Amino acid sequence: MAAPRSHVLCLFDVDGTRTAPRQKITAEMAEFLQKLRKKARVGVVGGSDFEKIQEQLGDDVIEKFDYVFPENGLVSYKDGKFLCKQNIQSHLGEDLLQELINYCLSYIAKIKLPKKRGTFIEFRNGMLNVSPIGRSCSQEERIEFYELDKREHIREKFVADLQREFAGKGITFSIGGQISFDVFPDGWDKRYCLGIAGNDGYETIYFFGDKTMPIRLCDGETC
Repeated sequence: MAAPRSHVLCLFDVDGTRTAPRQKITAEMAEFLQKLRKKARVGVVGGSDFEKIQEQLGDDVIEKFDYVFPENGLVSYKDGKFLCKQNIQSHLGEDLLQELINYCLSYIAKIKLPKKRGTFIEFRNGMLNVSPIGRSCSQEERIEFYELDKREHIREKFVADLQREFAGKGITFSIGGQISFDVFPDGWDKRYCLGIAGNDGYETIYFFGDKTMPIRLCDGETC
């Protein structure tokens, strides 16, 4: 016998899963998700801030889904209502935060790219989003950088450098999407939202994303 709707939660990544990167959801996908809500609870979790998720999934996104987790759940909504917010500056402290920002800007200044635009570091509640080309690039420039990055591993080298420089300081660097990578305290990745939804008594939680990998758990914690 199938589990009742209230016992199953389906969590979906946004970019590359529900939508093409930084694009709006299609009518077909939106219809599918609403049909799924008749059989299970449905949530979305993305690294972007709430405004960007609204742009992609609709102004009424918090009414369309049972959970909405911008910034990996550091900002959270449930059943159409705001739940809570965490912030990176209070966790890391201003001194470390400025050291990190200054280092990233210095590194970006030394990278030679076909194009550079604006907003190289986007400050979010739960993370920094760092983009060597700048988040103000056009869709065509985004694709151009992505293809170059696949060949020259620009972000991979940047992250490796940061991992050496900030080793032991409790910071995670995560490459995702096409033009950027996220910087956040250890443990503040997409699993963070499970600390919220996981308390609601679900028998099963499914996660759907374009970049997933197995993790080993020990007593509910990542080993």
